[in-house]
Amino acid sequence: MSETMISHLAIFDMASGTSETLLQLDQHIEAPNWTRDGNSLVVNGGGRLYKVPLAAPQLQVIDTGFANKLNNDHGISPDGKMLAISDATETGQSCIYTLPFDGTGLARPQRITQRVPSYWHGWSPDGITLTYTAKRGDTFQIYTCPAGGGAEKQITRGFDHCDGPDYSPDGEWIWFNGERDGTVELYKIRPDGSDLQRMTFDNRVNWFPHPSPDGQNIVYLAYQEGTTGHPANRQVELRMMPANGGSTEVLAHFNGGQGTINVPSWAPDSRRFAYVFYEVSATD
Repeated sequence: MSETMISHLAIFDMASGTSETLLQLDQHIEAPNWTRDGNSLVVNGGGRLYKVPLAAPQLQVIDTGFANKLNNDHGISPDGKMLAISDATETGQSCIYTLPFDGTGLARPQRITQRVPSYWHGWSPDGITLTYTAKRGDTFQIYTCPAGGGAEKQITRGFDHCDGPDYSPDGEWIWFNGERDGTVELYKIRPDGSDLQRMTFDNRVNWFPHPSPDGQNIVYLAYQEGTTGHPANRQVELRMMPANGGSTEVLAHFNGGQGTINVPSWAPDSRRFAYVFYEVSATD
């Protein structure tokens, strides 16, 4: 008896409140982004990146040059012309690179972060700055650096672990999940590191907040109480909350976690977002 991982690339429609599977595969894929024209998704799997056209869903390899040990932290610039990736081919640990994005890549990736490990998570709305999580010492904190490379700036302090930073569409805030004393909640902070605000107050383990492009809502991943880290193959919920804070709404629950919404996955029109859920099929 063996087991096969089945990945479901799904789209949640805000108007109807329902999900539809776009693509089902007998392989592991993760972390969908939406292209700026709204016509395709970008996912990773097996160390590579793929484009998935909505009109004819299938995996189309994106050429990322030498980078073939990609993790699931990748995303497209606000103008749609650049792609940020996190790859371990050269350094042995996750390092951030950018390359021109035309659906196929083709250019050699440019190294952005000189220190590792660094995991990309967001572009500023003006395309000038990247935000990411990185380990410098004993803990992972949130950092920013110029999109073309340069000195990094530490944004968070005093957390046991931070992850999943994503800019609000007005560029005024960076949302992230932060752990203190075993509790993981969502926070937002100014890009200069000031005005830290806690945004969730519950017994769930909350990860990967993503503001909608219209600035109205935050979709995030909620693990069950007591979960450590952000593991895969757990019963999880997708939840939504107003961007200015308030009560949360459960949108969907399924088997997922790591790989479900690690990176920004809203459609440009804020009417849909993409995610991945999983099942394990036993075979003889």
